[in-house]
Amino acid sequence: MVGGDLELGELLVAAEAAPPNESVDVVAHDLQKRFGAERVSFLFVDLIGQRLVRLAAVGGRTAGLGEVLDLKDSVYDGVLQSQSQHVEGEDQGGLRVITPVSNRGDCIGVLEVTLQSADDTVLRQVREAAHALAYIIVTDRRFTDLYHLGRRTTETSLAAEIQHQLLPSAPCCEAEQFTLAAGLVPADDIGGDTYDYTLDRGTLHLSITDAMGHDTNSALLATLLVGALRRSRRSGCDALKQAHDAHQALLSHGRGLATGQLLCVDLDTGRCDVVNAGHPRPLLLRGGAVDEVHLAVNLPFGVAAPTSYRLQELQFRPGDRLVLLTDGMQERGAAAVDLASLVRDTRALHPREAVRSLTAAVLGACHGNLRDDATVLILDWHGDRRRPGESRSSRSGVPQRPRH
Repeated sequence: MVGGDLELGELLVAAEAAPPNESVDVVAHDLQKRFGAERVSFLFVDLIGQRLVRLAAVGGRTAGLGEVLDLKDSVYDGVLQSQSQHVEGEDQGGLRVITPVSNRGDCIGVLEVTLQSADDTVLRQVREAAHALAYIIVTDRRFTDLYHLGRRTTETSLAAEIQHQLLPSAPCCEAEQFTLAAGLVPADDIGGDTYDYTLDRGTLHLSITDAMGHDTNSALLATLLVGALRRSRRSGCDALKQAHDAHQALLSHGRGLATGQLLCVDLDTGRCDVVNAGHPRPLLLRGGAVDEVHLAVNLPFGVAAPTSYRLQELQFRPGDRLVLLTDGMQERGAAAVDLASLVRDTRALHPREAVRSLTAAVLGACHGNLRDDATVLILDWHGDRRRPGESRSSRSGVPQRPRH
């Protein structure tokens, strides 16, 4: 077995020199060269976090997309939940090593390697290789459909294709002040849900929207809505101006109606400005209790009537968990799920795993056939942990007087 510390620079140079669809091949070749790895494969997490798709490398070359595995209660599930490496002996001898491949909290998949033997140094270097693979995939998936294809375990309709392209490329993000995760389980007849987030120097921007209608019409309406919100946000507009711009875009193009919530969170203070355009109220977990956040409700975007959106305020405290929902999480068969209790019961889980629990419960209650998209976004507020001695506002989390 050939050892030696991982030369990250050399690995990245090799990855850049290879075609963008051969990221796994580059890492496999590195592990084979240094440690004599016999089998190397990368397993994607699918779009709704229920299955894994294996991309195997043989002799340093990708053999192609292979078996589809159920994630629930598997060894891979344990690795992803714990974000820790798993090592076990194989019947034929050698070691099976499974390592999470994650970037800023986004679980891209796992790296599975078979080694004849491994000490702590080798296992650490395999973890470093998996971490490098995450960055390589995040870069290379801009240039190839391989990593998009690998996340699909069912045939995708045109409406679903449009809908997926509207979502952020990563459903999870970890930062000093917060952790967030989101999940969207599409209905059989796409219902127009989206979520979005972005982080700038001082503000976290969040949105969750539900375009009225189904199938391609709702997907096109959602495209117009998300495009208008992003254009406004990227022009430096606050939540109130974003709401007005989205409303005007839907009116101008006569596409239909959409509900939504827009949030701008100040990263220094935890103050959150909110616009609620006819959307279901969020849930707030604080100190072990789960309560509905009683936001005033404005008209949906696109209503052809005099409409005035109001900016409302929340004040987050360290330890808070905010849960944003679409009505597909609450209506019809999904109404059988006690969401407040489930939010409380999953409070110890990472937001990524809590999202999976909530969406799986709704999918189960609907017997796998949703009549409307079910979307949830969870935000855990940690506060500015870089300055733990800094005083914080004691304002209540109850919405303050709306501002016009």
